[in-house]
Amino acid sequence: MSMDEAASSESSNAAAARAKQDQMVERALREWRGQLESLVAVVTGGARGIGRSMSEGLMRAGAKVVAADKSWDGAEDFRKQLEADHGLAVEVDITDDTQLDAAYVDVLDRFGTVDILINNAALVSETLFHPTGHRNTLDTTDQDWQAMFGVNVFGTLKVIRRFIQPMQEKRRGSIVNVVSSGVLPVAAGGGYHGLRPWTVEMPYQATKAAITALTFYLGEEVRGDGVAVNAIMPGHTRASWFDTTARAFNEIGVVYFMRPAIPEHLLPITLFLSAQDGRGAAGRLYYVPEWNYDHGYGDYAAWLDRELPPDMEEMYSRLEAAMPKYERAGVPHLPFDAQGALYAAAMANLGSQENWAGGSTQ
Repeated sequence: MSMDEAASSESSNAAAARAKQDQMVERALREWRGQLESLVAVVTGGARGIGRSMSEGLMRAGAKVVAADKSWDGAEDFRKQLEADHGLAVEVDITDDTQLDAAYVDVLDRFGTVDILINNAALVSETLFHPTGHRNTLDTTDQDWQAMFGVNVFGTLKVIRRFIQPMQEKRRGSIVNVVSSGVLPVAAGGGYHGLRPWTVEMPYQATKAAITALTFYLGEEVRGDGVAVNAIMPGHTRASWFDTTARAFNEIGVVYFMRPAIPEHLLPITLFLSAQDGRGAAGRLYYVPEWNYDHGYGDYAAWLDRELPPDMEEMYSRLEAAMPKYERAGVPHLPFDAQGALYAAAMANLGSQENWAGGSTQ
């Protein structure tokens, strides 16, 4: 097969993958549009990445969307899109009480109420420890922990305290907190151990563990007020910071783990949870790939991003070509330890290929 033929085949495969993903999103929109139409949704961290995808999905489902973010630089096109669709773009630092009070007043003045709150805004490791996001726990500072908890825990709580009020007053609403699978403990015939502690993500995962606990406790406390509080774990997703981090790893000869999923894989569960209240699903933590798999929205592979920029596509294609083939039924994707083993094997194979290629030229 020539290079042109290979490129054409790759483009065709990417188009087919995107068409299937679009079909699954359309199915979710058909399923939940009737329950979300005209509801008011506030999405923090909504200007770009995962937050923008959630905002756009809710808009397509007929909701009135308030996308809140610390900065709208580079997201002017989405701001215009929001305004054209009768939504609202809000610039707010969720750690600032004065700014939050003003944002809350703006939302109520514009829409009169709030029905849905999605707490997506967060300070991630890749931003705090730019660009790779990794720093050993004992090398972090008190200031690192204070910065992370200030945004991810105290900022989230500040947002909830304000925007839950209209929900409690009318005794109906839904809050969705975005956390991480890195918070999970698992057991295998004995004591619990971390699902993936080798990813080196303190203090980020400590903040997400706090929000996970908050979800369970607050979920029980306000269920009687008609408000559902749930949390979702997205998995390895192409968020707004992803490309910069992946390229930084590539510069040092490392592929940034596996190919990521597109942000739209969060839309089916986002729409489902947004339609809940205290009488429905509440006080729960959902792993998005598991939920999608169990509800007919495909396995994790069905949502992988096949439309990466050329340099990133080359990187992930090489990794996948070097990876041993191993699959099993009954899971949306392999457990993290199995994924880690396959990734390590692929990286070793790539290293061997490069060493052989280098040796052959000497």
